[in-house]
Amino acid sequence: MFGYAVVGAFGTMAVGLMAGSIPFVMPAFRRICLPFVPATDNQVRNVISLLRKRKGNVIDLGSGDGRIVLAAAKMSFPAVGVELNPWLVIYSKIKALYLGLSDKASFKRQDIWKTDLKKYDNIVIFGVEQMMTQLEEKLSQELKKDGCVIACRFPLPNCSESLSVGTGIDTVWLYESKSLYNSQSSL
Repeated sequence: MFGYAVVGAFGTMAVGLMAGSIPFVMPAFRRICLPFVPATDNQVRNVISLLRKRKGNVIDLGSGDGRIVLAAAKMSFPAVGVELNPWLVIYSKIKALYLGLSDKASFKRQDIWKTDLKKYDNIVIFGVEQMMTQLEEKLSQELKKDGCVIACRFPLPNCSESLSVGTGIDTVWLYESKSLYNSQSSL
């Protein structure tokens, strides 16, 4: 009888671990994998330093644990995080509630490629190199005429940045809409 209980407990634990890890493993099977790598404190500070000169709302594509969205909400920006991993969305929502930022910060479980960016003034992305060209195309079609993009870790390959802050992996690049429209006309 004791053996059955141990096997049952072990089996339950194994199934629970597998079910809990699926949202973290599934991105690896996508065409472009956007893994969760938490932003460093310097990266967050660099993004926020660029947002200080901006107005409007903010969307963070692939918002992970919500650090950028919550930092923007603390600055009174209406901020939205879009994340595919349901556990990170839940974590971010709980953190926003805990910090009293639920009125300014919201999080959605959504694919960034299916997200309509036309209503956002400031778009933040911590992308991977393989996706930046495709993202550039999407942004050139959907970015507002006075909007901006803040790219972290990897720059947009065919655009001229208006400003960059930081060094190494902490570098962030600011692109204004005119540089995206110009880059697409030259492709």
